[in-house]
Amino acid sequence: MTLANPPQWVPRPHPDRFVLATDLDGTLLAGGLEARRQVRELFSQARPGVRLVFVTGRGLESILPLLSDPTIPKPDYIIADVGATVVDADLRPVDAIQAEVAARWPGSQAVLKALAGFGLRRQSVPQERRCSFLASEEVVTPALRAAVDALGCDLLLSAGCYLDVLPRGVSKGQALLRLTQAAGFDPATIVVAGDTLNDLSMYETGLRGVVVGHAEPALVERVGKWPQVHIAEGEGCAGILEGLAYHGALAHQAGPGSLPAVRDGAELVMVYHRLPYDEVLEDGVVRHRRPRSPNGIMPTLLRFFAGERSGSWVAWSQQESRQPAGFVPHVAIDPERYPRLQAARVALTGDDIDIFYKKFSKEAFWPIIFGFPDKAEFEQAHWERFLEVNQLFAEQTAREAGEGALVWVHDYNLWMVPSFLRPLRPDLRIAFFHHTAFPASDVFNILPWRREIIGSLLQCDYVGFHIPRYVENFVDAVRSHAPLDVLGTVPCAPRFLTYGCALGIDTMTTGIAVGGRQVRLGAHPVGTDVALIERIVASPAVREQAAAIRDYLGSATGIVSIERLDYVKGTLEKLQAFERLLEQHPEHIGKVTLLNIITPAAPGMEIYESLRVEVDRTVGRINGRFSTLNWVPVRYFYRSLPFEEVLAHYAACDIAWITPLRDGLNLVAKEFIAARKASGGSGVLVLSEFAGAAVELHGAVLTNPYDANAMTASLHQALTMGEDERAYRTARMAMITAEHDVERWGRGFIAAVDAAVLGAHTQDDVRAA
Repeated sequence: MTLANPPQWVPRPHPDRFVLATDLDGTLLAGGLEARRQVRELFSQARPGVRLVFVTGRGLESILPLLSDPTIPKPDYIIADVGATVVDADLRPVDAIQAEVAARWPGSQAVLKALAGFGLRRQSVPQERRCSFLASEEVVTPALRAAVDALGCDLLLSAGCYLDVLPRGVSKGQALLRLTQAAGFDPATIVVAGDTLNDLSMYETGLRGVVVGHAEPALVERVGKWPQVHIAEGEGCAGILEGLAYHGALAHQAGPGSLPAVRDGAELVMVYHRLPYDEVLEDGVVRHRRPRSPNGIMPTLLRFFAGERSGSWVAWSQQESRQPAGFVPHVAIDPERYPRLQAARVALTGDDIDIFYKKFSKEAFWPIIFGFPDKAEFEQAHWERFLEVNQLFAEQTAREAGEGALVWVHDYNLWMVPSFLRPLRPDLRIAFFHHTAFPASDVFNILPWRREIIGSLLQCDYVGFHIPRYVENFVDAVRSHAPLDVLGTVPCAPRFLTYGCALGIDTMTTGIAVGGRQVRLGAHPVGTDVALIERIVASPAVREQAAAIRDYLGSATGIVSIERLDYVKGTLEKLQAFERLLEQHPEHIGKVTLLNIITPAAPGMEIYESLRVEVDRTVGRINGRFSTLNWVPVRYFYRSLPFEEVLAHYAACDIAWITPLRDGLNLVAKEFIAARKASGGSGVLVLSEFAGAAVELHGAVLTNPYDANAMTASLHQALTMGEDERAYRTARMAMITAEHDVERWGRGFIAAVDAAVLGAHTQDDVRAA
């Protein structure tokens, strides 16, 4: 079926009623940022008469990543495999077309067998109902054409090197005509766009068309004089816009979809779910309080604004509605210390926070991130609320950032911010840091929204993780999402453990190229504030508290365990291992005391209630079995402690037992080492192999929390370790902790982002980060 050239009286497309059928590579995926934005906005508006059809030689599998790229408009239909695959927006086959194509296809194995003697090399790309080869024009001999004809197939050579064997009569143009019938399109409203001879069949239909700038000369030569085809000067999307305007389908430029750059806006924007202070309601007045722990990353992030750098901190503020009366979005954080920094508050309701953070993030993402998919619960309505909140954060960020500013997005709660932010502000430099682990790809891909998340993270210029293993997990997740090229790698040793730890690897990827974008990657383990810990441990109050704890322990060795109530922390496994130690090594009875301090989960986190009941029961059983009149094996505290009191426990106890089943990093391990060093004593750190810090803290006694015998044996090793070895291990870890403190973490991350954007991302930059 072929249309003749449309006569002059055929109506031209109307701006509110037209269909763009466009090639991808070199056409829709090409052109400048502004032209691509205009095309995206053209199809993002709610205009039911405007439709978009992808028409490509790619296989459907390789198109899937584009559907989660926020910079590319979403199609209503996809014609793939040079016309052999036709699906709708939900990826369901258009049966009337695809069944007909399948009936004419002899099968890949029959084609490969018939053409085995012609020296063709099959392309290693996804393909259905066709066979694609790499071949020159000289290979296309009469004998080859006869062999293909005998199969009931057609031969298509494009760009002088790509050879497709297709079912008889299948082409981009014929598939588009069949789709025009099936979808009820008016041929007069269709405009086709392409750039190579592979697209010739679309123009041969007689439909209106545009050939974008810098197209294959052979295509321009074939169709350049056809009255229904416009030869555009603009490349890619610019050419598409030019052609749509020429054919009357574009009366005006697409509406403003991006926010203009704020020239005097913030140079650095922190995007964090929490403010760097607590909002507390006292006597009907909202007051600001510093966070309880002074040793988090908040103080470090704030220090980036201590100089002349202008900044904004985008975070939520709980309100009665998203648009509360009298709400002040901008609040000074600390005018004296950070005069050019302001908080940009995003008003969220209690219900928003409950669903977005307490329920969805913790019930859907958290179990996947830490490798507990059986605990994950997926609710589509919660995902949609998550998207709403992330969009609010992105829009506020776009309003805050100055032209070309650096935006630093923090953690998985804001995974989708880059997706919304990049189309709004393509001028920005976007960096993302994961404060959690990043799971193996087969676990991550359980998420129903994995494509959208990966598509969002690929909008970043730089993505950082704690350790190299998480970087590689991310690369594997991207690899299962889209074709990628590795831009560089670096060795992990000696900075990180390689073969001696469950999370160890020998090399790390430093950058990937995906879909025309380059994303740089790096490992940046968060450090602790060693200088602050030294000052606190040296204070008279903390020295007195530590002495009191040692007096309470008496001659018993103190084992400290401080962790949040969470199934990923391995609390039950730890208690069971301690019970087993007392069974297998009765010589420790009466001589060791486990100080088990568990910080309660945030209010409303019902997912942890059953865990608390089980922990209470286990502690009671151990104490019931082994306690004496003068000794209780487990001292259990279910409450939050001030940071000073936490450090007093570290300074007083000889052993820290930190054995999470999974943990992104675990700062407690570093705090313990810094506190022991500051107190002038040595200590033993028993650390899970599945905590990120395990690959960084050379000198820890590593253990597998899933191995009951290993857990007991490693604790026994710590209890019986000689003083010389303890001192050596402590000194080694203290040097690492001091050298790679939280200040260096922050500086290293910013430096790596700057280097990545400037194209000077070297191996030394990554290794020193």
